[in-house]
Amino acid sequence: MLRLDMTRKPVWHDMPGGVRLKLLPITTALMAEARRDPDVVAALEVVPAEGDDTEMSRATDEAVAIPFAVALARLAIVAWEGVGDAKGNPVEPGPETIPALMDIWPIFEAFQTRYVQKGLLLEQEKNASAPSQPGSGAGARTTAGPATGRARTARKRKSDR
Repeated sequence: MLRLDMTRKPVWHDMPGGVRLKLLPITTALMAEARRDPDVVAALEVVPAEGDDTEMSRATDEAVAIPFAVALARLAIVAWEGVGDAKGNPVEPGPETIPALMDIWPIFEAFQTRYVQKGLLLEQEKNASAPSQPGSGAGARTTAGPATGRARTARKRKSDR
């Protein structure tokens, strides 16, 4: 079941290295604005116009993933804890510090998996059947009633004897 958070309040997310990010909820407006970011648009222009679908999809994913995540981070991060400059002095999120934070691989990966992919998974879910509840088949409805008795062994055909 999809749960709607009508409050739209920022939520703290734990990242590697003792970093915590306070992030706005991932919304359609936020995703759309990140896609319009000049760096994302420029990355899309570099993608080859010809090739097979798999090859083009892979090129698009690789060319756009980092600029898109940085654009989304710029929009979504409203506060953070555990981030400092080279001397260890705390720094605030901003146009220069957010891309620098996203340049740290473990932080980038955690941001991708704990924040960005949640939004993308919801995007994929609307293109297919609703996901089942946790557990094997827990969300599925019953299509057949229980058996009323033991099944009999099948008879052998004459051609099998």
